[in-house]
Amino acid sequence: MSAHSHEIEEGLAFLPKFDAAGLVTVVATDVATGDVLMVAHMNDEALRKTIATGEAWYFSRSRNALWRKGETSGQTQRVVEMRTDCDQDAVWIRVEQIGAACHTGRRSCFYRKVEAEGGGARLVFTDADRLFDPNAVYKK
Repeated sequence: MSAHSHEIEEGLAFLPKFDAAGLVTVVATDVATGDVLMVAHMNDEALRKTIATGEAWYFSRSRNALWRKGETSGQTQRVVEMRTDCDQDAVWIRVEQIGAACHTGRRSCFYRKVEAEGGGARLVFTDADRLFDPNAVYKK
């Protein structure tokens, strides 16, 4: 183990390892239930804003833009705890989720389970009730 990897894995400095696009993967879970709510990405600015404000900020790859969770929908995330994994290339935030985490209006982005079927797989809806109408909220 090099001195640098020892510092990353055992040290106390937060040294997030961003990918080639300048992003780190973030898993958001509900602090009360432990449910996985969403997986998204943060760039350096989103990470700094999240730490500074206690609100979840992300970087949208599709829009190529910084966004605060809930700025359009009102479905906000207050960060209770932030952790990083051993090599600091992923971040886990435990949040108080207000309303739905998913842009589809569902509590979690993980509302379909994968089931084996005939040598392949199919999706089955589970915990898929909508908490809001995305067409009304996002004016699609």
